[in-house]
Amino acid sequence: MTLMKPTRRELLKLAAAAPALAMPAAARAELGKPHGPNPAHFRFSVGDARVTVVSDGYFSLPTDGLAVNADREEVKAFLKRHFLSPEDGYSHTNHLYIDTGDARVLVDVGSGNRFMPTTGRLMQNLEAAGIDPFEITHVVITHAHPDHIWGIRDGFDEAVIPGANYIIGQAEHDYWMQDGLVDRVPAEDQQFVLGAVNSIEVTGADWTFAQDGHEVVPGVTLFDTPGHTPGHMSVRVDSGDASLIATGDALTHAYTNFARPGWYNNFDHDGEQTVATRRKLLDMAAADRTPILGYHFPFPGVGHVQRDGDAYRFVPALWQFQG
Repeated sequence: MTLMKPTRRELLKLAAAAPALAMPAAARAELGKPHGPNPAHFRFSVGDARVTVVSDGYFSLPTDGLAVNADREEVKAFLKRHFLSPEDGYSHTNHLYIDTGDARVLVDVGSGNRFMPTTGRLMQNLEAAGIDPFEITHVVITHAHPDHIWGIRDGFDEAVIPGANYIIGQAEHDYWMQDGLVDRVPAEDQQFVLGAVNSIEVTGADWTFAQDGHEVVPGVTLFDTPGHTPGHMSVRVDSGDASLIATGDALTHAYTNFARPGWYNNFDHDGEQTVATRRKLLDMAAADRTPILGYHFPFPGVGHVQRDGDAYRFVPALWQFQG
């Protein structure tokens, strides 16, 4: 019998193919869990402003609430193509901290210990990043959903950052605080109404109610991005020739929102308005080449918007290790 001896090239090809042959497709779609904690903050600059993205943790929800106006099998196939579970979503929580030198601004306060067991880590992660929460001068609330505002109360039901100026959109405040709202929403949404009201009424919060274009501090402004909630606002940072937009939940998914901008979710208050706001936001960021921060994007959630025909792509920003 003739002994066949493979060439070096053939051996390399076999070695490269072996993992794919040995592992099922589902196992190859996700990285394994870390053996220890990963860093929970990311620093960069916007002009002269020093910016840090700080995590409040993560949470997982079923994907059946994603793209509710699309065919379910198409949505599942889309997720699988992007190496994501077609059944379970995984959401990061990326908070923006801005140090302008004269002011220190935090965008949203997370969910504290009132929402998911894997969230509520913002305060400890701020301290780990060398940020003293009690030196924060302004707290901006993009909207009053649990993962953005329920962390406003400490263990004594007082404002978690005393002395800060708290800012929320006037329309957002008026929606959640209207008389009898809790009795007009579906039963499954009543806890969100009660949580929003309790958070807004927290003891020790000095509220400012913002309109479109509100200046938090010089270089930090708010603008209307309604749809996900009636009064949702996003945050724009400008310093010199540099800018950044923190989109809050006007954008919630780093893949579906870009490749399928017409899809909306069951947690969007007004689906059609959400889509209209999203397209306007993506058009602006792509045209102006303005970086964005997505609250639920893969950490740290900072990147660029690239046009792709009638759709878009999210291009993660380059992580830089030192200045």
